[in-house]
Amino acid sequence: MDVATRVHGLIAPLVAEKGLELVEVRFTGGQLQVVVDRATGVDLDALTDVSSRVSRALDEHDVVPSRYTLEVSSPGLERPLRTPEQFRRFVGATVSVKTLPNVAGERRERGRLEAADEEGIVIVPSEGPGAGVARSLRYDQIDRARTVFEWAAQPKPGKSPASAKNLAGSNKAGSNKKATERSKKKKADNDEKRVSA
Repeated sequence: MDVATRVHGLIAPLVAEKGLELVEVRFTGGQLQVVVDRATGVDLDALTDVSSRVSRALDEHDVVPSRYTLEVSSPGLERPLRTPEQFRRFVGATVSVKTLPNVAGERRERGRLEAADEEGIVIVPSEGPGAGVARSLRYDQIDRARTVFEWAAQPKPGKSPASAKNLAGSNKAGSNKKATERSKKKKADNDEKRVSA
């Protein structure tokens, strides 16, 4: 059993006691990363509390055989997906999936997570050769998966293009109307001068 799996088994109950979900445990290059989350989000106080609990448990049980740095964090905008429950929670969202090397088809897919059950997922890629065609993957075929945060298009500072056009159009119309009125007044003045002369 690898370090991350042993740590996961040890700290999962501690994290759950605090009303948090243990999203992921990674151990690479002397860094032990613990990612936690909850539906309402994770604040600094919760991260500090969990970090202290996890640190004490790791010291007591000595499951990491070498020196390490502990990092406890929230998943951020793009979160990893590992368990069937995590995949089910994000059905309908845009996800990025990387398959294992021996799996037929594209190795990397990005698209809508259409379905998820105990066996695997269905993704509808939004790009590449399989765009728009549903693809089923078993969990044992997936190397990594995560949600994808999509930035909404932001209007440029100031007026939006549509309102600027409308404003320009109304100003133009207003200017044309004033010019027409001035022209009519001038003509009337000229007509009056001719009549008086």
